[in-house]
Amino acid sequence: MPRVTFTANLQRHLDCSSLDAVGDSIAAVMADVFEQRPQMRSYIVDDQGQLRRHVNIFVDNAMIKDRKGLTDPVGADEEVFVFQALSGG
Repeated sequence: MPRVTFTANLQRHLDCSSLDAVGDSIAAVMADVFEQRPQMRSYIVDDQGQLRRHVNIFVDNAMIKDRKGLTDPVGADEEVFVFQALSGG
């Protein structure tokens, strides 16, 4: 079962401690995360279900490629890391 971890920046705004989620793609894993913690949906995806501009997701050490459909595969023992990218100067 994939382990989903969130950055401290997101944890300041939400209850988003690490959790286990079911799924073999980012879309399926995130659907399970949103079922467990519905308040997280609007921080991570937009109303079309696409990854928000300043949010990145990594599976183990590789950034996902499909930000729109979230079809990147996730293995049962992999870690999914969600973070809010910071910008500005």
